[in-house]
Amino acid sequence: MLALQFGTAVLAQQVWYPKHSLEYVIQKPLVLIASQLVLYFVVGGCMIIFLEGKYHVPFWRSIHWNWPSGFGLFLLLGAATMMGLGMLEAFLPVPKDTPFEHLFDNPLDAYLLSIIAVTFAPLLEEVFFRGLLYPVLARRMGIAGGVFFSALPFGLIHLQQYGWAWSAGLVIFLVGVVCGIVRARTNSLAASVLVHTGYNGTQMLISIVVTHGFRHMDKVGALLH
Repeated sequence: MLALQFGTAVLAQQVWYPKHSLEYVIQKPLVLIASQLVLYFVVGGCMIIFLEGKYHVPFWRSIHWNWPSGFGLFLLLGAATMMGLGMLEAFLPVPKDTPFEHLFDNPLDAYLLSIIAVTFAPLLEEVFFRGLLYPVLARRMGIAGGVFFSALPFGLIHLQQYGWAWSAGLVIFLVGVVCGIVRARTNSLAASVLVHTGYNGTQMLISIVVTHGFRHMDKVGALLH
């Protein structure tokens, strides 16, 4: 994963930013977004190869995709989770300036990130944490253990984006818990993807409205924790 992200940055430096240092290029939002997309596709491909090679069944069946009925309810649950955890954050020591916020400094970058946040990000993250990791943990630890220990690394991998703030990690961990419970109760990975998409989509939609299309970026900080 690190090699892919570093390689993407080196390629971007050679092609688009030849006059800038690699350290500068790595911090460019578009480069971060591009490296994330490369990472998603490669990791997704590895998961397909692993699951189909190990279990000899179609990928989507092996991860229990099982498209649920009433999918709009799961999107609404994701939106409600975002609103509820947003109120919780009012009582937590959330940092005022984080690396994640600076991905929204430019409107174009912000819109690209918003698209990823409601497409590739929830799909790939849920496939890994609730499709691949949760069933393994649940078989060994029970449903509660599977939900908890698949949500824990899900929260931890986002810490760097939020300046290593434990409060932000806690909120994302709780998002993972909600997605895990939905996955366990419905036996449907698609349901947890919809919840995740509803959460991210609500966050992005509120940000777009409050900042008037990402044009008043000074207002976005308080929304993106």
